[in-house]
Amino acid sequence: MAIEQIDVDAVREELRRVAAERDPAAARALLRRWPPDDAIAVLDELPADELASVVSLLGDEALAEVLEHANAATAARLIVKLSHAQAADVLEEMAPDDATDVVEELEPAEAEAILVQMDRPEAEAIRELMVYPSETAGGRMTPDFVAVGAGLTVDQALAALRRVAAEAETIYYVYVTDADGRLVGVLSMRDLVLARPGTPVEAVMVRDVVRVRADADQETAARLLADRGLLALPVVDAEEHLLGIITADDAADVLEEEATEDMERLGGSRPLEVPYLLAGPLTLARKRIGWLLLLFVAEAYTGSVLRAFENELQAVVALTFFIPLLIGTGGNTGSQTVTTVIRAMAVGEVQFRDLFRVWVKEVATGLLLGAVLAVAAFARAWTLGVSPNIGLTVATTAGAICLWAATVAAVLPLLLRRLRIDPAVVSAPLITTLVDGTGLVMYFEIARFLLRL
Repeated sequence: MAIEQIDVDAVREELRRVAAERDPAAARALLRRWPPDDAIAVLDELPADELASVVSLLGDEALAEVLEHANAATAARLIVKLSHAQAADVLEEMAPDDATDVVEELEPAEAEAILVQMDRPEAEAIRELMVYPSETAGGRMTPDFVAVGAGLTVDQALAALRRVAAEAETIYYVYVTDADGRLVGVLSMRDLVLARPGTPVEAVMVRDVVRVRADADQETAARLLADRGLLALPVVDAEEHLLGIITADDAADVLEEEATEDMERLGGSRPLEVPYLLAGPLTLARKRIGWLLLLFVAEAYTGSVLRAFENELQAVVALTFFIPLLIGTGGNTGSQTVTTVIRAMAVGEVQFRDLFRVWVKEVATGLLLGAVLAVAAFARAWTLGVSPNIGLTVATTAGAICLWAATVAAVLPLLLRRLRIDPAVVSAPLITTLVDGTGLVMYFEIARFLLRL
């Protein structure tokens, strides 16, 4: 079903009507018609007294469901508009990992004021998760998992599972721990159901469990879960104590966030912490101005190159005709290459050990593209009526720039990853800027040689 274009004013009036009629089912149905971020935008527009009334009408569980599926920063904007007691009730209904994401977006004093209003077990779960940086596996895990002792039988394990299943994030996997809480195995629901009653858990569990350390990067954990086709991934500490699990939906969120950040960085902008439509012009400008200033300064050396070859330009004015064409060719080639390579790195297809293979592949590709563009450049020079020697100069430079741009854009991201620098910082605008100046140097040096300047 296509998502309707939300009319905030109309929905707000409709919410007021159903609130006046005390119709909770109608209020919930109204908000479920739109994505969570849009639904929160509607609630965010309500005055404080009306918001409290609508939240009370919706119920803590219904509002928690909306907040769980919304952007954490967006959800936090709404939470702070509720009373501390009301916010605490809503957070208690959320999954601990989702509630933690929201709390981490709040000011420390505000977060603490809400946490002290929560029931102690839920508040402690959030505090424990907040110990881990948000970009790590520990920061993404949920403590709502099912674990049984290694000394139980399968029927005892099933009985234990029935008691805690309602509170667990997923029951497809049952983890087995020793007396000290260390992860020693895992059972699938199928194993438990098919095993004979009385069979020891240790006899049917899988001992070689795929796991991830709590301090591992969240993208590493998400990629591991996706590559192995798992529904959940256990998170352990340095001593192998089972701390929590990361589920498939968490992994999908992580990979989407990482892909979004990479796309924004590739475009020469810092990532947004809120949905685009909720970001104001000032926020967008602040995210973009740093890169623009850096690229502005970096691009200044192109003018220095032109100044250095001023005599050559005066001797053969026709060389200036092709400067935009050549620097555009280099920038476009580099942008295509860096986008392809970074995407391959992001999905785990390319590692640093593949540097030579990537370089050879892109050199070959650059040669093919350069040959085609050299012919096109010579044809363009011919249509402008310049001498064959200048046409040859332009064609040779076009091929050389293609090869150079492909090489730089292929190798630099892998080298940066090796240096533990996010390769996405090698954005398309930055590659363009790097290739512009060096491409002009190549152009004028080739012109000096072929035209005897």
